[in-house]
Amino acid sequence: MQLYPEKLAAHLKQQLLPVYLISGEETLLVQECADAVRAAARDAGCTDREVIDAGERGFDWQSILENAGSMSLFAERRLLEIRLPSGKPGAEGSKALLAYLEIAAPEDVLLIVAGKIDKQSTSSKWYKALNAAGATLQLWPIGANELPRWLQQRVMAAGMQIDRDAVQLLAERVEGNLLAAVQEVEKLKLLANDGKITAETVNEGVLHSARYNLFDTVDTALAGKARDSLRKLQGLRGEGTAPPVVLWALAKDIRLLFDARQDCEQGHNPQQALNARRVWKNRMGLMQSALERHDAASLNQLLQQLMAADASVKGYGAGDGWQHLENLVLALATGSPATSPQRSPA
Repeated sequence: MQLYPEKLAAHLKQQLLPVYLISGEETLLVQECADAVRAAARDAGCTDREVIDAGERGFDWQSILENAGSMSLFAERRLLEIRLPSGKPGAEGSKALLAYLEIAAPEDVLLIVAGKIDKQSTSSKWYKALNAAGATLQLWPIGANELPRWLQQRVMAAGMQIDRDAVQLLAERVEGNLLAAVQEVEKLKLLANDGKITAETVNEGVLHSARYNLFDTVDTALAGKARDSLRKLQGLRGEGTAPPVVLWALAKDIRLLFDARQDCEQGHNPQQALNARRVWKNRMGLMQSALERHDAASLNQLLQQLMAADASVKGYGAGDGWQHLENLVLALATGSPATSPQRSPA
């Protein structure tokens, strides 16, 4: 049977099937669903758990058949967990999974945690057999349009209420990073008055564990304040902020500006272009200011700098990662490409 993630908890309270296949690219969602199945299996008496990584080099699929044929001396029920990062078992794996379903003890539980499974694979014999024997869950990334509703559900599940402006601001701050979103919801539980989260609560609490706030640094660059944005970036560095985190925040807004400028070149006004990308109203002025400062050519150069910074930060590109980030911040603030932070205008 096909099972949707939001229905999993209620399903597990009613029954535990012998097979669960959980697949997707969103690590947090996959992990949470897998944890729910593991917990239900433990509660049902599966005290013996064996984990098999099918992604390991030289992995032999016959091992799962040997596992199915062996008897546990200490547990009445067992949980066999197979990790399949590629989402494709191949010909050998397909045969082994089909054979496992034939010989597995009915009281045991098979949990397969897989990467993204393409549409063609969902029509394969092995996938259909797993779906018929138990449940399959396909987890898709949370898009920008769905993120506010997802965040609101997380906040409500944590026993709090959040107003519309607050959820939009939170979505803007953590877009594309669900793990960060969950962490921020946990922080807001400590800051909310009477369990109610407002935009002010989010503004004061989200990612303010450091003196130099990451998003404030980006907003300062968007406002065109080159000297201040560089000072704040250096503060982030001094406090030990990881370069990939800074790059992620810059990349999000630079790509948004590039796409909005493309719309403007086709006749849309800046506000229309930004509204179409769900820019939070309190940031509209900042983004419009940056669009006025940048044309298509300068934003294209920013994208090129972004790629160079990404390569450097990840260790396979030339240059120092932090200097690339300084160049990005200054170019974003001034509208001109920066080749060296020391020679750039402030």
